[in-house]
Amino acid sequence: MAGPLDDSDTRTAVTAALGAEHAAVWSCGLASAYLAPGDQGALSEAALAHRERRDALVALCEAAGVAPVPAAAAYATPRPVDDAASAAALLVVAEDDTAVAWRAVLERTDDAGLRRSGVTAVVSAATVGVRWRQRAGTEPVVSVFPGTR
Repeated sequence: MAGPLDDSDTRTAVTAALGAEHAAVWSCGLASAYLAPGDQGALSEAALAHRERRDALVALCEAAGVAPVPAAAAYATPRPVDDAASAAALLVVAEDDTAVAWRAVLERTDDAGLRRSGVTAVVSAATVGVRWRQRAGTEPVVSVFPGTR
C-alpha cells in the first residue's frame, strides 16, 4: 500500500509545509514579546496550532522514513519587529506562508488524512490572519483567496 509521502511532489510540499510551520512557531515566539496582553491568549492558541501541525508533519515524515527538515535557529523577518504593529505584521506573513505551503500540499496529494490537515491549516491561517491584519492595520483584513499570493 502506498503511503502519503511516496510521491516526490507530495514529499516536497510536505517538507515545505513543515518549514513554514517551524517558521510560524518561531514567529509566534518573537511576536509574544511585543503584543499587548489582550492578544496573548489568541497568540498562544495560534502557536499551539502551529506546534501541533509541525509535530504531526514530523511524525508523518518519520513514519515514512523521510528525514524531517529541522527548525532553523532563527528566521529573517520581512521588516524589523520592534512594536505591536510590526509583530502583528510578522504574524500575517507567518499565517500567509503556512496557507501557501499547505495549499501546495492539497494540490499534490490524494491522501484523505493529509487533505483534511491541509484544509484545516488553510482555514486556520485565513481565520487567524484576520486578527493579525487588524492589529497590523493591513487591508483587506480578509484574504480573498487564502493560500495564494
